[in-house]
Amino acid sequence: MADGIFSRCSVQSLLDTDFYKLTMMQAVLHNYPNAEVEWAFKCRNNEDLRPYEAEIRAEIERLADISISDEQLAFLERIPFIKPDFIRFLRLFRFNPRYVHIGVENDAFSLRLRGPWLHLILFEVPILALISEVRNRNRYPDQSLEQARDQLYRKFEWLKQEASPTELANFKMADFGTRRRFSFPVQEMVVKALRDDFPGRFVGTSNVHLALSLGVTPLGTMAHEWFMAHQQLGPRLIDSQIAALDCWVREYRGLLGIALTDTVTMDAFLRDFDLYFAKLFDGLRHDSGDPLTWAEKAIRHYESLGIDPMNKTLVFSDSLNLEKALGLYRALNDRIKVSFGIGTNFTCDLPGVAPMNIVLKMTSCNGQPVAKISDVPGKTQSEDQDFVYYLKHVFQVAS
Repeated sequence: MADGIFSRCSVQSLLDTDFYKLTMMQAVLHNYPNAEVEWAFKCRNNEDLRPYEAEIRAEIERLADISISDEQLAFLERIPFIKPDFIRFLRLFRFNPRYVHIGVENDAFSLRLRGPWLHLILFEVPILALISEVRNRNRYPDQSLEQARDQLYRKFEWLKQEASPTELANFKMADFGTRRRFSFPVQEMVVKALRDDFPGRFVGTSNVHLALSLGVTPLGTMAHEWFMAHQQLGPRLIDSQIAALDCWVREYRGLLGIALTDTVTMDAFLRDFDLYFAKLFDGLRHDSGDPLTWAEKAIRHYESLGIDPMNKTLVFSDSLNLEKALGLYRALNDRIKVSFGIGTNFTCDLPGVAPMNIVLKMTSCNGQPVAKISDVPGKTQSEDQDFVYYLKHVFQVAS
């Protein structure tokens, strides 16, 4: 294996995950500790992962040996909205591989999670990261860290040449690359390079382990699962987005104020995102659909509520590269604050490497189906089409 590009274990610690998994986990502990959920893995590019099944199983079994360290707990304790009871819970927490079910369905690799939401929530990101690294270890054993570094610095040079000094001073970039990274060493190199040499403003990483070890800010708020679970957590379905937002506000009291918009399309989200929420939340995150169309809807919505869009932030995180991000910055920066999270294009861009398109999404909560209907038809996620039709009907989403 060339140039230390692969790690001995794909997952480095309990904090080798996206920050929003921890923020949601705390909210689950305080509000839904008994909720039962199921998750399903999907490889969107239909790659055959069956040859790697034994290695994937072994990596998942190793997760059971991970526990959080005193140093890591002390790091989390310094974050104002991380509560003492959650710190105590994390001290006791262990991954339990019996919740993970691996096999073959329809002649394809299958992985499902079943169990308490509180004990499954941290599995998602490490499992995706380890599957990606196992596959890359087998398919691209001769890649080197130097190749990954060269690719990254070519992008930095492009940005220096394309952007003006004023643009660079205000161009905010974060690393969102954990789940589909080529390997942990590649992501570690990327975050170091962003911290030390990025020509714009590097604002942090979603990876909590790297935030601690490299002295940068951990970033993240909520993911689709937060809204999906609320489809079956008590209120009427039509009120589920409102319930999810309201619960978040009660948990974090105005902190962690970037809301994800595309669990049941942006249009349906904005119908629920009234003046109360629009004032309380600092901004919105884009994860599907045309980003400029989405941004225009957000700006018009703020203006219709009498809110100056320049007091809010739009975070873009859908399949970004620097070219797309700079284009969005130029189109929007004088109308609303913008920030960008780049994932796979930074952490899995090496010559000759085809990144994976893999997801692990919630499919049911408390024994009932849940769904994500994004602003791109191909990203709709559910195992119950009848529920998808019902969800679309309730939220007035065109089929």
